[in-house]
Amino acid sequence: MYTASDLKKGLKIEVEGSPYIITEFDFSKPGKGQAIYNCKLKNMLTGTTMNRSYRSNDKFEKPVLEQKTIRFSYENSGHYIFMNEDFEEVIVDDDVLGQNKFFLQDDMAVEALFYNDKVIELELPNLIERKVDNCDVGAKGNTAAGKVMKPAQIESGYSLQVPLFVNAGDIIRIDTRTGEYADRVRS
Repeated sequence: MYTASDLKKGLKIEVEGSPYIITEFDFSKPGKGQAIYNCKLKNMLTGTTMNRSYRSNDKFEKPVLEQKTIRFSYENSGHYIFMNEDFEEVIVDDDVLGQNKFFLQDDMAVEALFYNDKVIELELPNLIERKVDNCDVGAKGNTAAGKVMKPAQIESGYSLQVPLFVNAGDIIRIDTRTGEYADRVRS
């Protein structure tokens, strides 16, 4: 169990039966009375945020969260099937994955955060390598303005901006946290 003095940015607490993470935190001590802890909380299930103020005598439950490594197996009409270390299937819905569904590969190991035996968050490796399926031909000139980019699409259908020197068939590295081009691995 947490007390208000334990509150800090990044701490996960349970409020009204749902897990929340503190995204912003501010402490103030008025001249008289108790200290006030102002928090911006993000619901880990729905993604909604709310602002709450707490007093120093408030207490919070610790959510029962479990981190496990699971491996991607296959996709079945919007449901993504993973295997845990006991070879049991773990089903993850499309809304939990978001754009990460474009970066999955067969047998890819990912870190899953479970709440009440349900996956609420997936963390992929930071960098992945994918083949460019198609992209525009880079036009010469107009490179004095800095980094000039063009649209490209990888095998899974994900579109991103790449530098002019990247061509169809090249293997590129993508940052899964941002979904942006990181570098070219090979042509």
